[in-house]
Amino acid sequence: MTPFQNAPTPRRPVWGWEDVAVLMGAILPSFFVGVGVVRALRWFAPGPFKIPAITVLTFQLFIYALLVGALYLILSWKYGEPVWPALGFKLAFRGATLSFLAGPLLAVGVSLLGVAIRTPAVRDPIGEMIKGRASLALVIVFGVLLAPFVEELFFRGFLLPLISRSIGPWPSIVTTAILFALPHGAQYEWAWQQLVLIAIAGVVFGIVRVRTGATSASFLTHASFNATQFLGFLVLRQPHS
Repeated sequence: MTPFQNAPTPRRPVWGWEDVAVLMGAILPSFFVGVGVVRALRWFAPGPFKIPAITVLTFQLFIYALLVGALYLILSWKYGEPVWPALGFKLAFRGATLSFLAGPLLAVGVSLLGVAIRTPAVRDPIGEMIKGRASLALVIVFGVLLAPFVEELFFRGFLLPLISRSIGPWPSIVTTAILFALPHGAQYEWAWQQLVLIAIAGVVFGIVRVRTGATSASFLTHASFNATQFLGFLVLRQPHS
């Protein structure tokens, strides 16, 4: 018998609910620091920050950077974990093509369901930021790449495995989808139809994450889903003769 035969198997994931509390506690300070940084940038460079998209997205990007940095420190410094593999981000994973194709199919399905349940028209803060080609490009890059990356990192990379450890993968998919939908509530004026549609998308992202074992797969689905929605948005904005 070797000294290592009776060693306990490390739990997976290694992080716990106290780490979720730390990240949640970092949100409010990050918000205030982000406001200060944006105000300072507007003072130093008032021209670019007259564009709403630059102001809003710079603030959001700063919040994202602080929270991802906090997550990185928790995993690498506290637990000594290789961050990206621990969160399920890997370049090679099974089902990459299907993960990508699932996004447009999901976007079409969600749109049709939205019509069926009579989703109300609400204020569109994202559309309001688009004032020209530059702001359009910024919004698309942020909405198609950066936002899905960070959201999948937290919801499907960090939270889903932790919840799954307690209640199993399938209940954790639904739970994480609900948690994913709630932060979008204010954006859609808390219309229940919108929250249901976002939660359904979150369920699909979670299924992709569980079936492939890769958060990078759910990111791919999320990114192609958002890209399809942006494409539809652009088509509807075109003037009709």
